[in-house]
Amino acid sequence: MFKGLIGIKRGMTQVFDSEGAAVPVTLIEAGPCFVTHIRQLEKEGYSALQLGFAEVKSKRLSGGQLGHLRTTEAPPLKYLREFRAKEHDHKAGDKLTVELFEVGDRVDVVGTSKGRGFAGAMKRHGFRGGPITHGQSDRQRSVGSIGATSGTSRVFKGKRMPGRMGNDRITAQNLKVVLVDSERNLLAVSGSVPGAKGGLVMIKEARKQ
Repeated sequence: MFKGLIGIKRGMTQVFDSEGAAVPVTLIEAGPCFVTHIRQLEKEGYSALQLGFAEVKSKRLSGGQLGHLRTTEAPPLKYLREFRAKEHDHKAGDKLTVELFEVGDRVDVVGTSKGRGFAGAMKRHGFRGGPITHGQSDRQRSVGSIGATSGTSRVFKGKRMPGRMGNDRITAQNLKVVLVDSERNLLAVSGSVPGAKGGLVMIKEARKQ
């Protein structure tokens, strides 16, 4: 059975379990989503469902986007994402809500991590830095030596250097669904979810149960 939704991260809070222990959870406003296209193995080479999320005014979309959505009964939708699905019983135009999930389910949540801008090697990769003594007054946070001399005469590709940090696609795996609120379209999952408040996330059934 297919389980997948698109949502918006709304922040973190805590809930109390049956034993009175506080469980930190992330609240996600998930769905309602609409099936906007079905990828077929015979035609596209793989099986997947394309879901749409977040209704907007039609003037906010291009003619191509509106034409694509008119093939179904779905309203104008801002976000379209694909979920791989080998077996499902959905058809184009179906509406999916948080009722797909139950308390206790395990899910993977895909999001975009917070962008940190340009960062040095110590912050970006966790380097410990150079020695403070021996006359080193301005190199404590530097990378240090980055390559050999005449042996290679170049810097190897993939060397851990300063550069852009964050703003990457991250998957938080095997999170437990703690709360399902169908009236407010809310899912609460244990632990943290990548990204800032208001960020777009994809929730799908965990691959590593």
